[in-house]
Amino acid sequence: MTNADKELVFSESVKAGKRIYYFDVKQSRNGDRYVAITESKKIVSGPEDNPQISYEKHKVFLYKEDFEKFINALNKAIDVATTGVTPTEDTETAAEAAPVEPVDTNIDIQF
Repeated sequence: MTNADKELVFSESVKAGKRIYYFDVKQSRNGDRYVAITESKKIVSGPEDNPQISYEKHKVFLYKEDFEKFINALNKAIDVATTGVTPTEDTETAAEAAPVEPVDTNIDIQF
């Protein structure tokens, strides 16, 4: 087992079209664990009969002191992308809002 193999604790991949996202938990030399997110995009170039395939990679490293901030920001961004509503200082996103108890409402409308 190489040093590179020893630092990888967990890995999960998500395939999305020409992209693959890797979520890796790694361990630093001092024993701290962190998350490395890698986006790998397949690039095809050259002539059709002899295409050249390469991969473009981008990495983001998340350290444990930033996990909560990252999750909160990601939840807000997903909420805005899903609902189309941009939060203001006065409004909460769905991720921040307190759970609402369901109310049994019976509405009888007659025409």
